[in-house]
Amino acid sequence: MNLPEDFKKKYTRLLGQEATDFFNSFETVHQKGYRVNPLKANPVPHETPNDGKVPYGQWGYFGAVDGHSKDHVTGVVYSQEPSAQFVGEVAAPKPGEKVLDLAAAPGGKSTHLAAFMMQKGLLWSNEIFMSRAKILSENIERMGVKNAIVSSQTPAELSARLPLFFDKILLDAPCSGEGMFRKDPDAMTYWHSDYPAENAKRQREILHETVKMLRPGGELIYSTCTFAPEEDEQMIAWLLDTYPEFELLPIDKPINSGISDGRPEWADSDFVSGVTTTSQTQNRSELLKTARLWPHRLNGEGHFVAKLVKRAKVVEPIETVIKKLKPAELNRDQQQLIDDFWKSTFQQFDIENRQFLLFGDRLFLAPEVTPDLNGLKILRPGLEIGSFKKNRFEPAHALALAVSPSQVKQQFNLVDQDWADYAHGDVISTDEPLSKGWILMVVNGNGAGWGKFVNGQIKNFLPKGLRFAVRV
Repeated sequence: MNLPEDFKKKYTRLLGQEATDFFNSFETVHQKGYRVNPLKANPVPHETPNDGKVPYGQWGYFGAVDGHSKDHVTGVVYSQEPSAQFVGEVAAPKPGEKVLDLAAAPGGKSTHLAAFMMQKGLLWSNEIFMSRAKILSENIERMGVKNAIVSSQTPAELSARLPLFFDKILLDAPCSGEGMFRKDPDAMTYWHSDYPAENAKRQREILHETVKMLRPGGELIYSTCTFAPEEDEQMIAWLLDTYPEFELLPIDKPINSGISDGRPEWADSDFVSGVTTTSQTQNRSELLKTARLWPHRLNGEGHFVAKLVKRAKVVEPIETVIKKLKPAELNRDQQQLIDDFWKSTFQQFDIENRQFLLFGDRLFLAPEVTPDLNGLKILRPGLEIGSFKKNRFEPAHALALAVSPSQVKQQFNLVDQDWADYAHGDVISTDEPLSKGWILMVVNGNGAGWGKFVNGQIKNFLPKGLRFAVRV
């Protein structure tokens, strides 16, 4: 791999004898990985190879995911680079918490957080760029996440609306991407010697807004996919110096995982740039609590992770004025349609503490403790239930991916040719004794979409944009 010359000079100086192994790692094939999704009724892959367990975390495996496999289509697996999986494991939110993933696209880390939360609490997944936010929303849907809000806002817009709101915030910061050079060589075309410093400036701006949204006692997880000290140790040192209420927490680095401590000496910018030969920060031992993932030390790409807690400045509780969500008021006809749908389609469906929300004719179940969303660019305000059509209610694809087959009154198991027909968008003929109405189409014990049974045929309601020809 033809690495930039300034990149090689920099890390030859910083890594010393270790530099040879580091550079040699770029000539090896990057390791692919995936996570199994515990939110599914049957979270067991059937077609995805198991090339071994990732040495940290409970759901991670090595192996390549086929984007048209049943495992992928039904959200049983999420393709995610092994090192990136460590970030979610460090965050490890608890069910019931309010969690923000501030720069969340394409969704690997958000769906990992959702796995820990087990559909309880509020997961707010944000992506500033709308095109990427749409991909994020699609992945949240595919994985069957019920308690997520997906937005497309700037950090400043969110911090103005949600001060001191979240229990936990993950900032997987936009960065110089050095850790992805092997996986994505095109990332090298953007790199130049000042690129890490340019990214660090933007990261400080984002962190300035991020800290405003974290409650006292809450945790901030900061991560990058770069080796650059300017964006890693130097960023954490700056954060601790600028916001003294923050304190680093230790990160568990499992034995034999290959995960390394952070490098305190690299918090000195003059030392990193080569202006001086002795670091003035080598005694900042708290930076050893951060984690570095190096491609020459483990099966994965480059990552950096830090975990911090925001200590309370005052003893008394801080009151913030955050408007609560106003639930939708369904008219009589809408209420009748949704009541009929529940009764005819489901054996059980627990709304719990969630509230109905209408976006036009689309009905959602908003997560508990959802604040007022008025004026925000929201792509997904919770679980989409379906849409009100003329004199009928049509269930959403998201609902099929989020419910268990045991919850519905009628299901149809898709095997072999039936699966190929359904994935292609075709009508399925069947002799099964089904009743007229909505059918959950099931693959390997998990919902794959909806069908509607009429006169011996199941009409296909798989969204047109998700249809494909199954390879035989």
